[in-house]
Amino acid sequence: MMRAFLGIDTSNYTTSAALYLAAENLVIQKKQLLPVRDGSIGLRQGDAVFHHVQQLGNLISSLRRECGAPIAAVGVSVKPRNIEGSYMPCFLVGKMAAQTIGAALQVPVLEFSHQDGHIMAALYGAEVMQWANKEFIGFHFSGGTSECLWVRHGIEKPFDIRLEATSLDLKAGQAIDRIGVRMGLPFPAGRYIENFALQSSRTFKIRPAFKGENCCFSGLENQCTAMLERGESKEDTAKFCLDYIGAVVDKMTSDALKRHPGANVLYAGGVMSNSLLRKKLKQQYNGYFAPPEFSADNAAGVAILAASQSREKWRI
Repeated sequence: MMRAFLGIDTSNYTTSAALYLAAENLVIQKKQLLPVRDGSIGLRQGDAVFHHVQQLGNLISSLRRECGAPIAAVGVSVKPRNIEGSYMPCFLVGKMAAQTIGAALQVPVLEFSHQDGHIMAALYGAEVMQWANKEFIGFHFSGGTSECLWVRHGIEKPFDIRLEATSLDLKAGQAIDRIGVRMGLPFPAGRYIENFALQSSRTFKIRPAFKGENCCFSGLENQCTAMLERGESKEDTAKFCLDYIGAVVDKMTSDALKRHPGANVLYAGGVMSNSLLRKKLKQQYNGYFAPPEFSADNAAGVAILAASQSREKWRI
């Protein structure tokens, strides 16, 4: 009998649920953005928890209507990253739901980090799942994270991840959203910034701010704000914004490849859904990308990890 693995991820801006049918290597997923008031640059954690509670049950119900296969195990994101002190209240909603479902169905519940899920979903979407047992350079660029990582197969956890470079202030997604809100765009602003940037023919000489291996994005916000105040177009400002982020990732990738010559490179996270960044990095480094639905926040990765870990621990 075909069995499914349920994945749940309640990140800061998206409620996600997914089923992974391991025998068919097929993911069915549902996701819904959390509502953010016009003009706001984010959500308080209390509001995020409230909206996840409202949305998660409906998403799981919709999944089960689409696929009624018996659930063999539940995977859930319980914290942002696998480091000491990593915590966000919004992940408690997913954890509680997973524990309840697991207890009711008497199936294993496996806990992962949100970053674990991003990496696994990107490996799946890029069709390189065999890398999960190898070493590679991984990028996780989103609203809450801007990191270059050295990723290896883990023993106590799915991945052994070493941080190689990060942002010292704003994260890439934060910068994009703040600039978008200044333009009067909806939050999150990523796809709107991309649409404006695609209409610009400007080229810019970018010198991104770095301190050692690490970057800074607060200057990007300031420069884009100055461009808008000078009356420069939204299209050109959006293009400068994405060119700047592209220059940061370019330097981080180049530096990482000097440390790990010949390594494969995987780009994950919502920021890496951007078509301009993908084009630049594919041409320059032959980098691997997942389709946007597996690059932005999702529960697919933890569903796949639940299947993988279940086979190892319980021979499912």
